[in-house]
Amino acid sequence: MAGVLRAERVWVETFTGLRVTQFARLLKVVRERGGNGSLRGRPWAVPLAERVLMVAVYYRTNLTMRQLGRLFGVSSSTVCRVIQRLGPSLALEPAARPADAADRLWIVDGTLIPVRDRSVAASSRNYRFSTNVQVIVDAETRLVIAAARPVPGTTTDAHAWRASGLARQCQGVTVLGDGACLNCGMAVPHRKRPGRPLLPGEEDDNAEHRKVRARVEHVIGRMKNYKILRDCRQRGNGLHPAVQAVAHMHNLALTS
Repeated sequence: MAGVLRAERVWVETFTGLRVTQFARLLKVVRERGGNGSLRGRPWAVPLAERVLMVAVYYRTNLTMRQLGRLFGVSSSTVCRVIQRLGPSLALEPAARPADAADRLWIVDGTLIPVRDRSVAASSRNYRFSTNVQVIVDAETRLVIAAARPVPGTTTDAHAWRASGLARQCQGVTVLGDGACLNCGMAVPHRKRPGRPLLPGEEDDNAEHRKVRARVEHVIGRMKNYKILRDCRQRGNGLHPAVQAVAHMHNLALTS
């Protein structure tokens, strides 16, 4: 059966969540990163635009390789090679330290992403084998600044944050975290302790903290419109490029 999906406006906007201009920016980034190179000397039979569309559709819909192959008129093995080859090229560009770091406010939160590969996951509080991914979001723009490598879902947010290495990227920036991130160098809510109620004004501080920190939860919720982050079938390190690519596409959708 001939493929029906092409890098055209109707398919791009329907299957990726990006407008054509945003998809064009994504395509430009992939091309600049060498995504148009051949694999082992053989030229690709599928144009670069359609290969990028294939990866974006995969992350958005979480269709199987066989289903994507029927849509694009290629074999399931070709789809697999395209995703493995181009997935890292869609990744979020590491954010440089902002010049006005002292005036910026970033928010950190961890999210559980269910995965099929039990060698990289653990049975978590969502009753599924999941990984914990730490995400940094700019409070003003809602842009994703960085996303850490996944760790087993039983890892606490504090330990996952310390192991991620993202703290170095946040030097000089005020970072908000939740109550699980004590002693991590973040601004966290005031805690009630046995025999010590909250002082006057601390409850108001906590309410304002929750209001601002909710923005990162909204961003993660939007990222999970890409169904790859609801049930990842990728093995090994395949989830990390998917998270990075979804973060990149989320940022594109907000900035153009």
